[in-house]
Amino acid sequence: MKISVTDKGSGIALQFARAIGATVQGRFIHIPESKGGGYLTGFSWDDDIRVMIRNYYLNEEVLIERTNELAEGQDDIIFLINGIFPLPHQHETQLIPEQANVFICAHAVSSVLTMPSNTFFRSVTMAVSRKYLQKLFGNIQHPVVVSILEAKDNFAYETGISPEMIQTAGDILHQPVPESLASHYVRLKCEELLCHIFSLLMQRDAMPASGMHISDIIAIYAIKVSLQLHLTNPPNIALLAKEARMSEPKMRKLFKQTFGKGVFEYYQSMRMQEAARLLKEKRLSVSEVGYQLGFTNLSHFSRVFEQHTGIKPKKYSVL
Repeated sequence: MKISVTDKGSGIALQFARAIGATVQGRFIHIPESKGGGYLTGFSWDDDIRVMIRNYYLNEEVLIERTNELAEGQDDIIFLINGIFPLPHQHETQLIPEQANVFICAHAVSSVLTMPSNTFFRSVTMAVSRKYLQKLFGNIQHPVVVSILEAKDNFAYETGISPEMIQTAGDILHQPVPESLASHYVRLKCEELLCHIFSLLMQRDAMPASGMHISDIIAIYAIKVSLQLHLTNPPNIALLAKEARMSEPKMRKLFKQTFGKGVFEYYQSMRMQEAARLLKEKRLSVSEVGYQLGFTNLSHFSRVFEQHTGIKPKKYSVL
């Protein structure tokens, strides 16, 4: 199913709801049973912050073709926090969880979003005016923070999700306050999430950021997808750069700028995330996981796993 929407600065939730026949009740948009289940909801506070909470799944793939037509002077930064809520127990085996990460970009970047079938979307999306971000974090001089607050060109950053962010998002999902206080409470929690996100970004190497054309962003994310699809094969830097139509130094720089890790470090991190999933969810043995991910030396696999998780794979499998 393909949906074409235009965001004129207030989001696309209602257009999405109309397109799939969802029911709107107050601030909640309920996904019809014929399309899946769950809901979207959100809040807006003047021009400072808007937040959309997605907690739903779809039975069919939906392709959203999105165009941004922002008002003159509107300069929002998007913080998309994916996979932040746990899957409901009744859906743990039937549905695929979203990859947990935080994606940060300028709102002015038009995008094409794919919503695969049988995937549970459990995200918090915040659109925050750059002016408001400068008010909150303008005293921070870390290059990554400065680039988000002051960049004139397109940019994209991605980082992981911390336990503190999971806790804060859980507070948003299960608001322990009366409905009359919900808006004020969620705004405070959104600011708390922003603090946790910037805290993670400030742990990166303090390297100057380069502006990125939309084609650069697409190319860098194509490299990420390629790494995900070939976890058993070490990345070929020269080939990846050629496919991205970039020089090797430019590709390495933009990849590390976007993800905070070099290509091989990021690849190894994804391998260990998959190893942890196979050990815990699929209940495979340490040797089965190691060989499945391309390791020929199980001692080496054990050392790499411990470096990334702080625990040996055998012990992790029985936790």
